[in-house]
Amino acid sequence: MNKAKINEEDYIDFVVASQVSYSCLEAGRVQAVGEGAAAHDAYSRLLQRLEPDATALWQESEGQVAKAKGVLVLDDTTLDKPYAKKMALVTRHWSGKHHAVVRGINLLTLLWTDGERYLPCDYRIYEKASDGLSKNAHFRALVQAAAERGFTPECVVFDRWYSGLDNLKHLRHLGFRWLTRLKSNRLVNPDGTGQRPITEVVMAASGTRVHLQGYGLILVFKIVATDGDIEFWATNDLEMPELTRLRFAENAWHIETYHRGIKQCCGLEKSQARLARTQRNHIGLALRAFLRLETFCFYQGLSWFEAKLAIVRQAIAAYLANPFYTLSAPTA
Repeated sequence: MNKAKINEEDYIDFVVASQVSYSCLEAGRVQAVGEGAAAHDAYSRLLQRLEPDATALWQESEGQVAKAKGVLVLDDTTLDKPYAKKMALVTRHWSGKHHAVVRGINLLTLLWTDGERYLPCDYRIYEKASDGLSKNAHFRALVQAAAERGFTPECVVFDRWYSGLDNLKHLRHLGFRWLTRLKSNRLVNPDGTGQRPITEVVMAASGTRVHLQGYGLILVFKIVATDGDIEFWATNDLEMPELTRLRFAENAWHIETYHRGIKQCCGLEKSQARLARTQRNHIGLALRAFLRLETFCFYQGLSWFEAKLAIVRQAIAAYLANPFYTLSAPTA
């Protein structure tokens, strides 16, 4: 058997450098000309040969996170695939970007952040038709893995979608402090007089202790936005100050910045592969590419977009020195 011409690092480097197209065909086109240069088929075979595994991402991010500090944020995002009719993993999901149900691949990520860095530690791809696992089951698997890897973060923060009792109880079992938002129809008992919707409870500015039906005592903060929207933030830390809640909540929003980064800078949703294995491997390698980009930018004080542009800046300068797209007939 002939030795493979490319490996995982070659594909990761291509993802970091590419600006628009992230296909295997494009990867073959940008190879150095010469004997032994890898063709696009080599990239296709790589993505079909690898065994999809999120462990590789953790092995690379483990040395950069502080397991006893920072915040673990868990959320999902939809990789848009509006025109994919025969692409594996594509189903219909709610998209916060489009505020509608769209076709795409749903990705759950466990992100570690200290307010300055954005380090993905683990991920899962939602495909209930093949593995039978719901998003909540993936949520519990991700936090379970984090506990087994020695994480004792300041807090685990997640969206209201994952605020079901099974998830909250699992976090309590693992000994994690958690913070999330609750839906307005959640039933609580503030004073022992019976359950009522959380919207009917008078909340103190410093938070109010209530009994969450099926769980136990929690601390709830009522937050009124400038546009009038009302949110109910809840935690199992009954002594959490409002400023601490605010800091954790602000850190939680970093995952939205992260989602934008992995899509715009690492082509996470731009693979055109149809096979499930190929899509899974592209996603896994793209996340590892983001980890390299984020690490470089943190130490160099650059934005992700500036770092990407720097890769092609010399090529643009060379073209400006000798432009060949002109109105005159091209020479041979």
